[in-house]
Amino acid sequence: MKIRTLKSTLFYFWLTAFGFLFANPLGIVGVALGEPAHFLRFGVHVSEMGNLDPHFAAGSQDRALADMVFNGLLRYQPGNAPVIEPDLAEAIPHFKMVDDHQVWTVKLRKGVWFHAGPGVAAHELTADDVVFSLQKSADPDFCAYAGEYAGLTVMAVDRYTVRITLDRPLSAILFLPKLTNYAGGFIVSRKAIKTMGYQGFKKHPIGTGPFFFEDYKPGQNLVLKAHQRYFRGRPLLAGVEFSFIPEVDQREAGLNAGTLDVIMGSGEKGWLEKMAAQPGVLIDTHGVGEVATLYLNTCQKPLDDIRVRRAIAFALNRQAFLDTVSDQLAGEVYSPVPDPFLPGGISKADAEKLFLFYRNDLERARQLMRAAGYANGFALDLVTSEKRLYRVYYEEMRRQLARIDIRCHISVVSHSKMHALIRQTALPMVIYVAWRPNADAYLSRFFHSNAIIITGARPDTNFSHYRNIDPLIEAARIEIDPKRQIQLWEQAQIRILDDMAAYPIMYTKQCYARRAGVKYGHTLVSTMALYPQFTERTCLQSVP
Repeated sequence: MKIRTLKSTLFYFWLTAFGFLFANPLGIVGVALGEPAHFLRFGVHVSEMGNLDPHFAAGSQDRALADMVFNGLLRYQPGNAPVIEPDLAEAIPHFKMVDDHQVWTVKLRKGVWFHAGPGVAAHELTADDVVFSLQKSADPDFCAYAGEYAGLTVMAVDRYTVRITLDRPLSAILFLPKLTNYAGGFIVSRKAIKTMGYQGFKKHPIGTGPFFFEDYKPGQNLVLKAHQRYFRGRPLLAGVEFSFIPEVDQREAGLNAGTLDVIMGSGEKGWLEKMAAQPGVLIDTHGVGEVATLYLNTCQKPLDDIRVRRAIAFALNRQAFLDTVSDQLAGEVYSPVPDPFLPGGISKADAEKLFLFYRNDLERARQLMRAAGYANGFALDLVTSEKRLYRVYYEEMRRQLARIDIRCHISVVSHSKMHALIRQTALPMVIYVAWRPNADAYLSRFFHSNAIIITGARPDTNFSHYRNIDPLIEAARIEIDPKRQIQLWEQAQIRILDDMAAYPIMYTKQCYARRAGVKYGHTLVSTMALYPQFTERTCLQSVP
């Protein structure tokens, strides 16, 4: 069955935003120093970090740390993703075809310095660091995103030049994000890891970013200090202190009392309005729109029966999920690739036309349960994060599925422990909240058989243990014609939804509150790092 492709206007907007429009590509501007610098106090919503290695950054606290401590060859423009601009590279690379292989050549900036660390002096970035980093990113033992970096051969041409040869050609839409400050694109120090050992690096990360790692006390705080030799200019802040405060009312109290400068907010209804009324407090809501999706284990009883999976889909009510969150922060989504943001997604109208909408229908759900032999239902043991939004999703799902006698027993663990458990244990269902930069990243990491957790060739986040669309994913990945590429992505999702391997719940934007004296130094529209981004230009100003 064939559906329309996305409107050409959306596609061309995506190409433009994706990096073919960028200003001041070198961006090396000195920062004038004014008032004495201060630490920015950042209240985060978890009790501990997940992983200090940027190639394993998953939770928003880990992504924020990686964003401040490391760089990519390219970067998403601060506050304005998905626009791409050069970072450690001098310019956006272009490819040439050499002996039937696609070759991308990257020229590095000179005079970029890694931070100092235990037993490691500050040292200059070279091509060897880039080769080491991208090879590390392709190794599943050392990167959670290894599947994205398979098929790349990386070599140093000289001290400041890197050549990347692809086994199969990729469109710029799919290749350039691999080099950005996201997922496996962060550049690490070869010297630091060789000197300190990998375990040492995981305890004391060393990058080239505007802030360097100083100290970490789980359950208390993490401290970063300004990198005085940062290539874009000396930071205006003295540093950033993460305070681990899982309870939003405690973060709120700290912001109102002036002991915190920026806090992770809450999507709970009424919270934004309440905080916006506080004197000296500003609210920021921004993209990207992280998609919450329910992944159903297609290989584990009783969910290995498609009738049970479809019964679950018909039992769920998207509007009830949306009602748990402020309407300023949430929106509808009907395919694993979010149609409002990315080419290759499926709209509400298309889902209805293709009978893949799964409108809430309890009677039909009960009929399917009876037909599958589960008239009396069954119990499921599930795991969720301490984060409020995850807890809300799971509690709402438990309430809804109880209506068809599916009894969900939910264990609440720390956010970092949840990330570990859902990758190490074949659970019947997993709700996962994520943003990925393109349709291939969503489909490859959540639905390709190589990405099946535990048993896949490159285990990643295929919690559904799904393997029915590998040929579509692979064909789309090497397709250079954008229209055909989008059609293949759409066809893959039609199959996912028809098999009910995943149920898209909704998307949510990011929500932060700050003291009026906090100036980010950039406009705030959308960030891949999932927080407002603190850069060398971020500062604290006195407010009368």
